Amino acid sequence: MSVLINVFLGLHIIGIASLLGGFLTQLKAMGAGTARFVPAMLHGALTMLVTGVLLVGFREMDGGTVDNVKIGVKLAVLFVILALVYVKRDEERLDKALFGAVGGLTVANIFIAVLWH
Repeated sequence: MSVLINVFLGLHIIGIASLLGGFLTQLKAMGAGTARFVPAMLHGALTMLVTGVLLVGFREMDGGTVDNVKIGVKLAVLFVILALVYVKRDEERLDKALFGAVGGLTVANIFIAVLWH
């Protein structure tokens, strides 16, 4: 079971890298007011959602404990990110504050995962 957990943890990290990488590639465009949500951001957020839910299930099946409050907060933040990216994915230009909020929430989700014990 630990191999399966580690594989999905790797996929979860790839998802966050895709979401954050998509954001970072648009920083210059954000400064110019032409930033948009790229497909990598949507795919990364969806990958995070699916692998995260599976990771919680695998950990509980393996007899481990899960901090449900932490998972709930991370899930809520991810739902906000996913909703914003999904709804605004076809717009050619986004408001700087909206685009920055997605980046900030993404970084916040990373810090929640790493620092919340």
